[in-house]
Amino acid sequence: MTATPASRRLRIKHVTKVSYAQPVASSHNEVRMTPLTLPAQTTLDSRVTVNPTTPTWSYWDYWGTQVTGFDLMDPHGHLSITASSLVETHPAGPLPAPPTWAELGRQTADSRLLEFLDSTVRTTVPAGLVEKAQEVSAGLDLHATAVAVSALVADRVSYLPGTTGVNTSAAEAWEQGAGVCQDIAHVTLALLRGVGLPTRYVSGYLHPERDAELHRPVAGQSHAWVEYWAGEWCGYDPTNRVRADESHVVVGRGRDYDDVTPHKGIYRGVAGGPPEVTVEFTRVA
Repeated sequence: MTATPASRRLRIKHVTKVSYAQPVASSHNEVRMTPLTLPAQTTLDSRVTVNPTTPTWSYWDYWGTQVTGFDLMDPHGHLSITASSLVETHPAGPLPAPPTWAELGRQTADSRLLEFLDSTVRTTVPAGLVEKAQEVSAGLDLHATAVAVSALVADRVSYLPGTTGVNTSAAEAWEQGAGVCQDIAHVTLALLRGVGLPTRYVSGYLHPERDAELHRPVAGQSHAWVEYWAGEWCGYDPTNRVRADESHVVVGRGRDYDDVTPHKGIYRGVAGGPPEVTVEFTRVA
């Protein structure tokens, strides 16, 4: 007998450290690291702390993501951002009965779903690649289309950290046949939108061990997947070829990575090295 998936409670600690070649005069920052409260997850506690210490404020952006902002107006040689969250997640429910493609067209017309059909700089691919997606999805309903197109991408783009950068486009990731979850999500977005399925980029976390021992910290990383519209938003993780479930924690959604970047900002000073990022998960229930 197969065990029924259960809710889980996860403590997540996401730390970003930035070191500058020499002290910078000032910096202005935005952080998107606070998990959302949704039908499939409840954020029980979340806070963002900064070193050097400075006041922070928060707001909800256009895409519905909670943003923490802060300014550092005194010279500083380093910056440390710690986002700590406690989130209860629940197993994915049954998929909704999908509308037909014709019904989808009527739902999409003159609605905000149109924003998730347009290509972006990151999700533009050659027409021939869209034709491949149309071929593998011919005659399929919306759910089957999402799975078939995701498989097309995963078969071509291997998960291989270090082969791409944060600015790699979907076309570049497809061409070199390797990338990380961000790249696989971008290619999947491009192709699902190309066949007419509204799809959005999801930024969040994935616990790396489904059967993790309670109270044992596990090293992980942030994660990216997609949600497609089939009468309601349905999450699918093309990197792992699974539906988004109780191991996934949603932080934000948007058209692509640029809408949900975990940390971005500007500073006045000499450029430093890349940020050091660590993510730690602890299953507490």
